[in-house]
Amino acid sequence: MSKSRALKGRIRSVTNTRKITRTMELVATSKLKRAQDRVVAARPYAEALAEVIADLVTPDLADRFPLLRQPLKPAEGGPSHAVVILITSNRGLAGGFNANLIKEARRRIEALEAEGYTVELVGVGRKGIGFFKYIGRTFRSERIDIADRPTAEHAASLVESLMAEYISGRLGAVVLVQSTFLSVLNTPPQAVTVLPITPPEGDAGGHRPDYILSPDPATLLEDVLPRYVRNVVFRGLVETVAAEQASRRTAMKNATDNAGDIIEALKRTYNRQRQAQITQEIAELVGGAAALQG
Repeated sequence: MSKSRALKGRIRSVTNTRKITRTMELVATSKLKRAQDRVVAARPYAEALAEVIADLVTPDLADRFPLLRQPLKPAEGGPSHAVVILITSNRGLAGGFNANLIKEARRRIEALEAEGYTVELVGVGRKGIGFFKYIGRTFRSERIDIADRPTAEHAASLVESLMAEYISGRLGAVVLVQSTFLSVLNTPPQAVTVLPITPPEGDAGGHRPDYILSPDPATLLEDVLPRYVRNVVFRGLVETVAAEQASRRTAMKNATDNAGDIIEALKRTYNRQRQAQITQEIAELVGGAAALQG
């Protein structure tokens, strides 16, 4: 009898857990739709900026703008510091989402340190910040206020000071570790080089549009290049949020399905024990009746 009560308690416990994971799955699905819409809305502007830069940049202009200039390595007398911006979530229960981002950040840090850089960290999200603090890394800045609705202002606040330090020659590289939202089931981590800017490739045939520009290309690039850098960071924030919700939805759906399988297995075990108990009680009644008649 005590085993039956224990099984019923486990069934109730797993059933309550399934209700929680099902609710979290529904919430993540709702947030994912909004996050997907933001990703789709952000892409045309980013593509347009990339096309403009590809059309405007020429070798002589590239030498005039610090954001386009490729600095020397530390061993060659270049800047000795680099920055890695790591975007993770504030909450867990998203499968391997945060762990994959942290692994990618560690790989990128090791690669930069192998080149001779002193790497500084900028953390966005509690999970990444907590891990690197646990292993003894310090952060130059921490942000846990961006959450599920990143804005262009958030991106600007992250990267404005880094652009100024890169232009001044203190920083030799700025790398963004983010998730790339390819589909609901495919959200790989990615390390994106924010600075220096690598001009997007133009027409593969080498044909450049015959624009009449006003003002001149140098004046346009002076405005467009910082916008491009801010937009790279903004897209990283938006895509990582969408990837987080997709990963959480998948993890919670798997948890819900697994809880259902466990409940079915427990119910079968409970029913077998109950049937055995009833059979034993019947046998005892029959044996008692036979003894009285005997």
